[in-house]
Amino acid sequence: MLRHVVIFKFKDAATPAQIKTVEDAFRALPGKIKQIKAFEWGTNNSPENLAQGFTHCFLVSFASEQDRAAYLPHPDHAAFVEVLKPHLDKALVIDYWAAK
Repeated sequence: MLRHVVIFKFKDAATPAQIKTVEDAFRALPGKIKQIKAFEWGTNNSPENLAQGFTHCFLVSFASEQDRAAYLPHPDHAAFVEVLKPHLDKALVIDYWAAK
């Protein structure tokens, strides 16, 4: 599986309700975009204090690079980005092929 890891740091002014709206919008994507094969997410709870303000991690899995290529410009993904943008301070994205 091709893993697409997305980590967010929200603006200090982002309210819990606004952040929940972003969470809900991202969580809805697997039901809208057939190329998503698996999805999980969570918030940071590391005791190491190394998160640099990043709080939310989303893991989106694809069967192929072609599926990821279809996901990135997908209209539902673009609509999600518009929900996210007003509240986002920084994002970190890493893609990798899962190795066993």
